[in-house]
Amino acid sequence: QVQLVESGGGLVQAGGSLRLSCVASGSRIIFSILPMGWYRQAPGKQRELVAEITAGGSTNYADSVKGRFTISRDNAKNAVYLQMNSLKPDDTAAYYCRMNSDWGKGTLVTVSS
Repeated sequence: QVQLVESGGGLVQAGGSLRLSCVASGSRIIFSILPMGWYRQAPGKQRELVAEITAGGSTNYADSVKGRFTISRDNAKNAVYLQMNSLKPDDTAAYYCRMNSDWGKGTLVTVSS
């Protein structure tokens, strides 16, 4: 069974920064070969892709976060990170880590204006 645990969310003022972390565990995962993704869901909206990273380190970002967010991974720690800079109130959402069909429970990010 795979577990994904996110952390690092919180309340921040517009223009501020946060770094989210997601650590994967489970007896059968081979973390280093799996693509990872960060998604978010704001109240009343559908869940959307924020950023994803392949096993080889290639990245893809939603247009709304390009130039502000950076996804990275540390295979030795089974971890994926999301550095979020220049945060906007529109970034307020629950942020979820995804690996294949498995999801974490999310971490809440609130950006005040």
